[in-house]
Amino acid sequence: MKVYVLNPPYFPHFGREMRWQDTGRGGTLYYPIWLSYAAGLLEKEGHKVRLVDCPAWNWTVEDVLLDITRFRPDLIVVGTSFTSVNNDLAVCDRIKETSDAGVVVVGPPTSQLHQQMLDHVDFVARYEYDFTLVELCEALDGIRSFDGILGLSYTSGGKKYFNKDRPWSSSKDLDELPFVSKVYKSHLNIYDYFLNYSLYPMVQIFTGRGCPYKCTFCSWPQSFMGRKYRCRSVENILDELEWISDKLPKVREVFFEDDTFTINKKRVVEFCRGYKDRGLDISWSCNARVDTLDLETMKEMRKANCRFLIVGFESADDTILNNIKKGFTVDQARVFAKNVKKAGLFLHADFIIGLPGETKETIKKTVNFIKEIKPEQLQVSVASPFPGTELYEWYEKNGYLLTADPNEYLDSEGHQKAIISFPWLSNEEIVREVDKILKDYYISFSYVPVLIKQIFRKNGIHEAKRLMHSAIMFLRYISGRCIS
Repeated sequence: MKVYVLNPPYFPHFGREMRWQDTGRGGTLYYPIWLSYAAGLLEKEGHKVRLVDCPAWNWTVEDVLLDITRFRPDLIVVGTSFTSVNNDLAVCDRIKETSDAGVVVVGPPTSQLHQQMLDHVDFVARYEYDFTLVELCEALDGIRSFDGILGLSYTSGGKKYFNKDRPWSSSKDLDELPFVSKVYKSHLNIYDYFLNYSLYPMVQIFTGRGCPYKCTFCSWPQSFMGRKYRCRSVENILDELEWISDKLPKVREVFFEDDTFTINKKRVVEFCRGYKDRGLDISWSCNARVDTLDLETMKEMRKANCRFLIVGFESADDTILNNIKKGFTVDQARVFAKNVKKAGLFLHADFIIGLPGETKETIKKTVNFIKEIKPEQLQVSVASPFPGTELYEWYEKNGYLLTADPNEYLDSEGHQKAIISFPWLSNEEIVREVDKILKDYYISFSYVPVLIKQIFRKNGIHEAKRLMHSAIMFLRYISGRCIS
């Protein structure tokens, strides 16, 4: 079967597979990582696959329609995200006008909006969708029936059907998936993608799926991958790093895209020792949590060529952290940040403005905390409540949600808007505070030593290039903002 896997057109450099889906302010563009895993599994099952990434290639709908005509697929897989769902369904409508192929939508919004989506497409693969797509292809080939495919919603004879949810993948399942880096090599151009905290060019891979923590705002565990943590074996991860080093020698860094790579310290240490035993040299970075690492483990990571820890601090107010069920305190976060520096690692610190309990005073606390810990990279996001999350329900219940229309989540440039507003802190003020924090941090003399430290390290030239590209993109962004 011929399967066309599409990351559809929207804003240039729009990241559907980012946790906050928008056009990256610092030049960030994610790989279509979930679509790529699905493409790899479909190829493993013998299907002919074409993976198309419109935001990376600057393709329009017309480009897609022409390409589909040439490829003549039997099934078209369309990825979507909460902030692009209306656009993506409109793309599906255009595809249905010109192609007889079946169309299936995949991605986090499918778990919440699958009934409405069936007004536009033939199938919806809810939640984690790799294995659902394999079985859908079998049904289209007449090997099995549609009603037995878990995780599938579909139309037949003018009626809508909603099969039971599919159980989460297992660790064994993840070990059996093809290396996503092989899919990148076959279908994509590694130079199209950029993370402002990774050496360029880089690749993103998963070593595990699911997150057991209870953060109310995070959409992936609640609407897509689940809270059950399952992970690849250390041997399997190291095998992929060896493959990348051999077959993609231009790649300078691997980023582990797991929600929290550091959930199990014993596994982290095992990985680090295996990395050194195999004589690997490629740099890597990962997402971590304040309460999952101690200084000794960080030192082991540094010895194994880890560069950056990406950490969600979210706020410097304990009441807010408690409101969002973050699971740690500001004092723990402070100690963690100090340990990162002691271990010789770089810190990418994430914060969110507009969470439950946010006031102008709590924002000041967060600003002062940022100045105290001096992260090498800073990300500040507008609180975006996605359907299906506890955070969304809280804003809606308390009357702070301004709209439920996904078209309203982004501005005309594809950047975050605030769709929540408090009587004491308006949506406009939230956005201005986000921009002001970023501008005041990066465009200041106090950031100069932090910047210089990154350059005078191993791979200094490449660190400088990374920082220069991010700075150019950020200045373009900030120059068009209204900041008081």
